[in-house]
Amino acid sequence: MASAAVRGIFCGLAIALLAGSLTACAPLVIGGGAVVGTLIAADRRTTGIQVEDEGIELRAASRLQEALGDRVHINITSYNRQVLLTGEVPTAEEMQKVEQLVRAVENVSSVVNDLGVMPVSSLSQRSNDTFITGKVRASLVDARDLSANAFKVVTERNVVYLMGRVTQREATRAAEIARGVNGVRKVVRVFELLTEEELRRQTAPATQGQAASHKP
Repeated sequence: MASAAVRGIFCGLAIALLAGSLTACAPLVIGGGAVVGTLIAADRRTTGIQVEDEGIELRAASRLQEALGDRVHINITSYNRQVLLTGEVPTAEEMQKVEQLVRAVENVSSVVNDLGVMPVSSLSQRSNDTFITGKVRASLVDARDLSANAFKVVTERNVVYLMGRVTQREATRAAEIARGVNGVRKVVRVFELLTEEELRRQTAPATQGQAASHKP
């Protein structure tokens, strides 16, 4: 029989799919938590990297469940092999242990550890975080000067984390938008920055392919 934590992981995945998230890989959650995502077709990662990120989340969740069981609430979000850890753990020692276990997972390039040493968040807090994530995503979609699918959004205890491969202009604009959403206490940027030229080179092949597909 699956443990409560494993059931929480699958519940998190199901909610993310229903929510129509902004990325292909939803975060794997131990004990429940944030909902995030993006569309594969518009993702700035390669398909191979997206698959690796999903594998990282699965392997990390499995290792943490085996090592820590159900006494912690940890959200694992991998983007371009960078792993963001949010949630709550009982002690500073366990916070460091979580980071060490995740760093040892195959294909992980770096870890951003923003776990809180405190009691696990309530279900009402997690529900509110999910609501905030949805509002931030909707606000990014409404912004005509941004490609909303370039961003992954995670919310933990009213703190919004923004991930993605974006330019400095996009990073600044997205953070401004997130800060303007009601209920957001703080915005943390966990971006991989691209130059405008790097972004043009990356998007050019896709644009050319679309143009070719429309030729008679």
